[in-house]
Amino acid sequence: MRLIKLTGVCAALFVFAIAGLLIYLRVQSLPVASISQTSQMLDLQGNVIDTFHTTQNRRSVPLNRISPYVVQATLAIEDRRFYEHEGFDPIGMGRAMLVNVHNMSATQGASTLTQQLARNLYLTHERTWGRKIKEALYTIQLEMHYSKDEILNMYLNQIYYGHGAYGIEAAAEQYFGKHASELDLAESAMLAGIPKGPKYYSPYMSMKNAKDRQHTILQVMANDGVIKQTDADQAYREMLSFKPLSESRGNSFAPYFRDYVRSFVIGQLGIDERLLDEGGIRIFTTLDSNAQRAAEKAVTEGIPANTEQQAALIAIDPRNGYVKAMVGGRDYPNNQYNRVFATTRQPGSSFKPILYLTALQQAGMTPLSRFMSAPTTFTYDEGRLTYEPHNYNDKYVNDYIDMRQAIASSDNIYAVSSIMQVGADNVINMARKLGIDSPMKPVPSLALGTFPVSPFEMASAFGTFANEGVRVKPIAVLRIEDSSGHILYEASHESEQVVDAAHAYVLTSLMESVFDTGGTGHRVSASMNRPVAGKTGTTASDAWLVGYTPELATAVWVGYDKGRRLTTTEAHRAAPIFAAFTEGALASVPPKMFPMPEGVVSAYIDPKSGKLAGEGCEDNKRLETFVAGTQPTETCDGNTGKAEDASSGTDARKEEQRKSWWSDLKRWWKE
Repeated sequence: MRLIKLTGVCAALFVFAIAGLLIYLRVQSLPVASISQTSQMLDLQGNVIDTFHTTQNRRSVPLNRISPYVVQATLAIEDRRFYEHEGFDPIGMGRAMLVNVHNMSATQGASTLTQQLARNLYLTHERTWGRKIKEALYTIQLEMHYSKDEILNMYLNQIYYGHGAYGIEAAAEQYFGKHASELDLAESAMLAGIPKGPKYYSPYMSMKNAKDRQHTILQVMANDGVIKQTDADQAYREMLSFKPLSESRGNSFAPYFRDYVRSFVIGQLGIDERLLDEGGIRIFTTLDSNAQRAAEKAVTEGIPANTEQQAALIAIDPRNGYVKAMVGGRDYPNNQYNRVFATTRQPGSSFKPILYLTALQQAGMTPLSRFMSAPTTFTYDEGRLTYEPHNYNDKYVNDYIDMRQAIASSDNIYAVSSIMQVGADNVINMARKLGIDSPMKPVPSLALGTFPVSPFEMASAFGTFANEGVRVKPIAVLRIEDSSGHILYEASHESEQVVDAAHAYVLTSLMESVFDTGGTGHRVSASMNRPVAGKTGTTASDAWLVGYTPELATAVWVGYDKGRRLTTTEAHRAAPIFAAFTEGALASVPPKMFPMPEGVVSAYIDPKSGKLAGEGCEDNKRLETFVAGTQPTETCDGNTGKAEDASSGTDARKEEQRKSWWSDLKRWWKE
């Protein structure tokens, strides 16, 4: 009996407590809605290069000026029992739990529109019990103070639809160039799906994801009897006409870099998109505004305005991995696809340095290793298959050439001869060490860059050559601070010695020949006032120049998005863009030689015989660089070279570099 009385007293106290809480919430005013703060993105010098929604793109409209299809689609996917519950939906929560258990993942949420509105208006997105309790209390207050239609109207004018558009009116204008009242069923279902993940479901970012989400919403509406199945099918098939992204975004500075940083911050770091847009955070990036301006200028001036030819440029500081400049295309307002990360374009001969580095480091080849430059049929796969490459325009020396000559002239026969000796598997392993993850197969054509690689991967790989064999993982975001200055994220600098420094230097020396007379990059050598190494690459539909100085590794690609064949003139546009950018980006930096590490020697050699230059063959001698111990020891006249020949050659090399550097410095000063 006493237990029954005690239970009754507890129940009464609980009822009184709940009643008291409800009365308290009824007389209490709701707090002022949280005010957004401008977030900033800064360049390497601390200059602001972008702000996120200093003034939110929001235009509120009454419910009667919003298409009924928007209301129906939103309720169908977000809160089907909105007009039946009192702010919380136990039935919806149970259904969501069953769906999530069935799918073994959190595929369906259980928050009502009122809960979402309370969170968006009054709270942050921190995941704590305190926030959840406040959300529940504010949800109750909203249901007490406002009608269902008022809550729905506030929600539709508050929710974020991506790309700076807050509220359905701004979203209708942003995506379709019309008022919210004018949206049809297909457009309404498309927009209703975006708030769940503005980045993931934006048709500007992924049309497939957006259409899949639209289909889900239309099917739910049909299953619930809101629309007919035939209407749902017709709406899904409707070809929507999207308005290009806002010109204000399109004309802003470094748009492809900004998108890359935003995607990294949200997608990889997990920063909430609302915090990014409204939380007053500061993102410190590696972008060098001077280099970026030089990149945009070089691309703009390098390709005629009246052509559909595209270009991409990515520049990375090899010493620290900082992404200094990025141009993903020529028409951002109408096409936000960032070609810097495209893994669909063949690098062609620009891939050959990776092969030759493998040959130098693993196969015992030297700059003097010789192969015949003539039409050749290669046999592989234990004699079952053959491969017959050709040189550009079928031009052959029809004689033996060495590695320096092969790199300068981009001889394909020499490259395939090398990979047959080195082994394609070893070349792939080297590419992986250099940070190239794109799929490749161990076949002879790998030597000619037949497997697609992104410009980003190429610039990063060549940066390892410039950095004495040390690969530094590229980074674009240094740190992120909240509005109070607390650090939310700080980048870690990852570096690894993946290539011997001496071999990297010898490869660099060989690649400098690309810009010498007779090299494939000689057309732009006169416009470059500093030591530079690089490699051109040309396929039927792609043209590249990937190169570096000690301070900057850069990949330039030009071509057509649909793989259209390039004319000779179109293919020659990559090198001038590279040259103009490199000189522009480093205009205030004095020329610098590539540092010569320990374990490198130089000697004068006779190119014809591949031996040390001696009496009778000094007229055509060439200064060549070797990893110590791999230089020739016999002179062209049959004598044995002395040890001091190599050291004196090293002194000669240094003297030649000193004169070249002084000449470059004087040219740079006059500029």
